[in-house]
Amino acid sequence: MFKRTIVLLGLILFFSAGTLYAESKIKLAILPFNVFSDTPQDNLSDKIPQMLHDKLALEGSQIIMIEKRMDTDAWEFSDFREQGIKLGVDYILSGSIFVAGQGVSIDTKLVNIYEEDGITSLYSNVKSSENLFSAVSKISKEITGEVFQKIIISDVEIAGNKRIEADAILRIIDTQPGDLIKPGNITKDLRKIYKMGYFDDVVVEEQAHDKGVKVVFNVVEKPSVRKVRFEKNHIFEDEELFEFVDTHTGSILNLHKINSDVKRIRMMYLEKNYYNCKVSYKILPLENSQADIVFTILEGNKIKVEKITFEGNQYFSDSDIKDAMQTSEKGFFSFFTSSGDLKEAEVKNDVVRIESLYKNNGFVNAKVSDPIIDIGDESIDIHFKIKEGNQYTVNKVDITGDLIVAKEVLTEMVQSQESELYNRDNVRKDIHSISDFYSNEGYANVDIKPLIDKNSEDNNVNITYSIDKKTPVYFNRINISGNYKTRDKVIRREIKIEEQGLFSKKKIQQSYKNLNRLDYFDSIDVKPVKTDKEDELDLNVEVADKNTGQLSFGAGYSSDEEGFVTAEVKERNLWGKGQTGKVSARISTKTVHYNIAFYEPYIMDTPISGGLELYREEKEYDYYDRDAIGFIGTLGYRLFDYARIGVRYRIEDFEVYDVQSDKTYMMPGTFFLSSIEPFFKYDSRDDLFMPTEGMTHKLSIEYAGEFVGGDIDYTKYLAESSVFFPFFWKFTLGLHAEGGYIDDRSDNNIDIDYEKFYLGGINSIRGFDNTDINASDEGDPRERGGDKYVQFNMELTFPLVEEYNVGGVFFYDRGDVYSTGESIDLGDQYSSFGAGIRWNSPLGPIRLEYGVVIDGKHVKDAGDGEFEFSVGASF
Repeated sequence: MFKRTIVLLGLILFFSAGTLYAESKIKLAILPFNVFSDTPQDNLSDKIPQMLHDKLALEGSQIIMIEKRMDTDAWEFSDFREQGIKLGVDYILSGSIFVAGQGVSIDTKLVNIYEEDGITSLYSNVKSSENLFSAVSKISKEITGEVFQKIIISDVEIAGNKRIEADAILRIIDTQPGDLIKPGNITKDLRKIYKMGYFDDVVVEEQAHDKGVKVVFNVVEKPSVRKVRFEKNHIFEDEELFEFVDTHTGSILNLHKINSDVKRIRMMYLEKNYYNCKVSYKILPLENSQADIVFTILEGNKIKVEKITFEGNQYFSDSDIKDAMQTSEKGFFSFFTSSGDLKEAEVKNDVVRIESLYKNNGFVNAKVSDPIIDIGDESIDIHFKIKEGNQYTVNKVDITGDLIVAKEVLTEMVQSQESELYNRDNVRKDIHSISDFYSNEGYANVDIKPLIDKNSEDNNVNITYSIDKKTPVYFNRINISGNYKTRDKVIRREIKIEEQGLFSKKKIQQSYKNLNRLDYFDSIDVKPVKTDKEDELDLNVEVADKNTGQLSFGAGYSSDEEGFVTAEVKERNLWGKGQTGKVSARISTKTVHYNIAFYEPYIMDTPISGGLELYREEKEYDYYDRDAIGFIGTLGYRLFDYARIGVRYRIEDFEVYDVQSDKTYMMPGTFFLSSIEPFFKYDSRDDLFMPTEGMTHKLSIEYAGEFVGGDIDYTKYLAESSVFFPFFWKFTLGLHAEGGYIDDRSDNNIDIDYEKFYLGGINSIRGFDNTDINASDEGDPRERGGDKYVQFNMELTFPLVEEYNVGGVFFYDRGDVYSTGESIDLGDQYSSFGAGIRWNSPLGPIRLEYGVVIDGKHVKDAGDGEFEFSVGASF
């Protein structure tokens, strides 16, 4: 009964409170407004009262809209009181609207029917009817202030500021003149002013002003920094420290920033191994709200890691573990090496490295504690605690789950083998290998979990790779961006991915490689991105076009032509279509060469390529001169990735003159050449100038004879092969071999020595001149080219300044030239070694190399050397 009574009383109080609240709600009647205008404005008489209704209702008033028009201009207070009693309201609002051109004025009268002097006139005007909302808002706020006795803000002022402009503060606060005072809004504005970070204190003051109050934000500014000084520093100059700290002259004093600067300075010293360095600061107050900041640095001594010790290691010796770590003990040459340097991040990573050493050698349960670092006054000691556990071997390896090929195929990809020590790295490699295989088959979201079942009694593990292939993933769209010059189709034809085709990680990598080989772009980014569908991805290809046009004039010296001048206009991406056009001239002491060429890699967007070349050449050989004018036409067909077959047709009209018969077998005269040359070419290099991986193979057979017209009759066979692969660090090893044979069937009155083979120079056996290696008989004063040759090159390239595409090279060359009757002896050949620099410059690839003779036979002595210089690609 007591509980029921309490509940009943609660309900009575609740409904009574609601009734009291409802009865206490202020009622206000809005009479129709009179409109005075030269043009019809009937909508204003309803629109403005309705706007006032909506605004006042939000403040909690009960609004009654009166539709009957009343002439209130002559009403006294008693008339308003009588009408208010009839309507059952507390206040009556009436008004007039005046329209003159675009301007609108609103004149209202608010009457409190309970007070004799409770008539208040309110007025607002705007220059355009489009701003009616602001005018109505102003009047509604004033009415709210009168009806609810709320205080209106008549003005907002900023006081106490000296350096910070008042407008800067007013812009961030919400309190504005005409608003009603709300403590919550004032509090929010206080927080905003504090967040500016310029003030130590902000106090709000309210002052009576007109019909409302003036809100004054009194601020106390933080002092500004007049000067920053450093004391007792020797290792770093003041200028170095100034660059590293954020506090500077003229900035606002900020304790958080100063403390951050202390940490920055200490980090500078820690990187130099001053681990006992202590940094503090003082603030020296000055007049005019300023202060000096003084950082005091007690540098201490430079200390290094003297001793690294281990506890609990039995299988691996201390030295074995230290070899696996990045952190090392101070060595004899530590004054100019990094040995003994302490980097806390690296020491923590060393814990992972030590654990990896154990877990890659069968210790499945090996644990390594966090390093115990003891920093003394003179040295640093580091101690690791190791729990080795037992050594495990692999008992069985299995693959389960969603198999898309026979288990035996996947097993061949696995490096973890039965009876071998458990190796965590091998498990990771196995996951990557299987994952890559599934990704290339379209299962981009494949999930491979290695289940390790440990048998503690026999100390072995069973490894099971559980495969959840998930759903196949398809490419939705290929989005290309950043190509302001290169056309989309030029990019798309190099992309191996197909829209609506299955995902393939291998094809993404291949697409990047193809685009990079074009050498049209400064940057390339090929990445799959998620769509709103789980089984679909978009491929975003973002490129940045580079300048592929080249207008160059140059002069220089090469080991082949001596002094030369060149001029060339070349565009490798003509009109953004991937075509190449070139006009060039090269004039040297030995050669005058003019050339105009055009190449189209995809004729009518097919895999067929074509090129045209016209040339004129006047060349002085060592013992005769040769002038020629010729044409070369080429057609090629893309067989598959990186492979192309084609045919090249050449015609040439040439003259041989000024022959020194005692030095050469060449015959003077005018001749005509017509030849056809089928060829095969494969080139998968990732870069055409300084490749790091890939290979290239070339095979060609050139036939010249009466069958295709011409005076010259021969067949020339050429073959060459190169392979490039990462060697160690950033070194790339390149191996190259080539050889050729010419079957000369020309008339005895015609000698084609210029078509035969010579070795020497930058593109064959470096350290020798261009024709040093030939087939002349020993003692014969006349040079004769060989009917066959073999050449081998080995290069080790590495980057020197990657930012500017500058690299270095070490090389070893060997080879020889033979006449028809000679046999090829690979053990008795010309050879050399050397080094050089390569630069893929804006003007083209530049090579500067020096070769030293190893075996020069009767041509050069061992140890002779020669500089080589050229503009162009290597083999």
